[in-house]
Amino acid sequence: MPRFRPGLLLSAAAVTTLALGLAACGSDSSGAGSGAAPAAADAKGTVIVGLQSNGAAKETTLKVPEVAAIRAELPQKVRDSGKLVIGLGFLPGGSTPLGYIGADQKTLTGSEPDFGRLVAAVFGLKPELTNSTWDNLFVGIDSGKTDVGFSNITDTEQRKLKYDFAAYRKDNLALEVRKDDPLTFTGDYHVLAGKTVAVGSGTNQEKILLTWQSKLKAEGKNLTVKYFPENSSTYLALTSHKIDAYFGPNPDVAYHVTKTAGTPQATRTAGTYSGAGASLQGLICATTKKDDGLVKPLSDAVNYLIKNGQYAQWLAAWNLSNESVPTSLVNPPGLPLTNS
Repeated sequence: MPRFRPGLLLSAAAVTTLALGLAACGSDSSGAGSGAAPAAADAKGTVIVGLQSNGAAKETTLKVPEVAAIRAELPQKVRDSGKLVIGLGFLPGGSTPLGYIGADQKTLTGSEPDFGRLVAAVFGLKPELTNSTWDNLFVGIDSGKTDVGFSNITDTEQRKLKYDFAAYRKDNLALEVRKDDPLTFTGDYHVLAGKTVAVGSGTNQEKILLTWQSKLKAEGKNLTVKYFPENSSTYLALTSHKIDAYFGPNPDVAYHVTKTAGTPQATRTAGTYSGAGASLQGLICATTKKDDGLVKPLSDAVNYLIKNGQYAQWLAAWNLSNESVPTSLVNPPGLPLTNS
């Protein structure tokens, strides 16, 4: 199931909840089924993030030089091909701000394709982004037709049986409240006592919220959980004070906060929580076929972007700075087999 689709139990955090622009050394090419025309090429050594984002991101031009030492780590087959084939799993409908059709109705944009393009630029490779369904994303990696998946993929121990991971973002849930609500959530569910919180049915966040509800009930306290058929109904209930908060994937919440800023419906993030639960920070990772030799150079490329500032600028452009990681780890602890 697509990791990014709202209302489905998909993976640790977002459970929520390309190509497109171009890389340092040339234009992207739309993959089979992407339904998008390539955008105009970036100049060599630059990547434009947030292109055609329709207000979801601040368009930002980043300088990203090729790093010869990291390029040399790539498997020769990838290096000699001159391109990095990046898989995205956002068909059929897309998911803002992760991956979706942009304002021009043809460019696939989003935080995930943008980061794939940044990594390709470090390698000095042309990014070839292919957009497919969630299941076919992994078929592409399994077959070797796709080098790496950048598609909001959560690190799980079960997936590690087949794939290698290079972390690049936290996998977080967020509690969204009205802008004038002073509630602060630091992970202590006790602040939700007496509150009414909406959540998507059948999601990982629902499981976490219902656990908190049970714990509060055992203490003689009440937490009311509400369900709505669509996001518009949830946000109408929030602005009309019928619920106190919405508990959902952090990227979804960040997008809605950005979209409503300065309006009477303005909201804010009261706090975040790991989608993997209290004992483990969930992580979003670049995903490759196990033992294909790509994971270390991928991790090194991410760490280069972290060290040199492009990483922070990319996150800020997409309003996802609260998902930053201090370093990219290779195959870090993932969602346990009992909860994958």
